[in-house]
Amino acid sequence: MGLFEDLSRFLETRLDEFLRANPHLELMALEEQLRGQEEDAINLLGDLKRREKQLEDSVLSTAQDIQRWHERMQKAAAAQRQDLMRAAQEREAALLRQGNHLWGQMKGIKEQIEQTRELQRRIHEKRRELKTKIARAEAQRTAARAAKATSPEPATSWGTTGWNQSPYTTFDRPVDPLEETFQRWETEEELEDLKRQMGR
Repeated sequence: MGLFEDLSRFLETRLDEFLRANPHLELMALEEQLRGQEEDAINLLGDLKRREKQLEDSVLSTAQDIQRWHERMQKAAAAQRQDLMRAAQEREAALLRQGNHLWGQMKGIKEQIEQTRELQRRIHEKRRELKTKIARAEAQRTAARAAKATSPEPATSWGTTGWNQSPYTTFDRPVDPLEETFQRWETEEELEDLKRQMGR
C-alpha cells in the first residue's frame, strides 16, 4: 500500500507543479474533473432508476398478493374455517409488513434520484460556466500571442501541447514515439560509455 500512496503523492505533486507552471490548464483540469463527476452522477441515476423500477414491480406484486390473501381469508371466514382464516390473516400481515418495507425503500430511492438529478444539474451548470471561462481565457491567450507575434513562442507551449494529447497505446503496452526516441538515445549513451571504459 505504501508504494501506491507514494506514487499517488508523486503524481499529485507533479500535476500541481505542472498546473502552477501552466495556469491556463488548471481550468481544463477542473473541467475534466467535473466531466468525470457528471458521468458518475448520470451512471448513478441510471442505477437508481433501475432499482426504483424493481421496487415498483415488487410493491405491485406484493399488493396483488395481499389482495389475494385477503380474499382467501374472507372466503375461509365465510366457510367458518378458523384454521385457514388465521393462516391467511398471518400471511396477509406478513405481506403487509413486507409491502411497507418495500414502500419505504422505494421512497428512499425516489429521494436519492431527486438529489442525484439536482447534483447532476449543478455539476452541468458548473461545467458550462467553466467552459465559458476556458473560452475567454483561450481568447485572451490568442490575443496575447498575436500581440507578441514578433517574439518567439513561449517556452511553456511544449507542456501545454502534451497536456492536450492522448497517450499512444496498443493492445498491451504503450507505443510512444518520444519514449522510443529516448530509449534509443539512452542506449546509445550507454554504448558510448562502455566503449570509453573499454578503451582505457
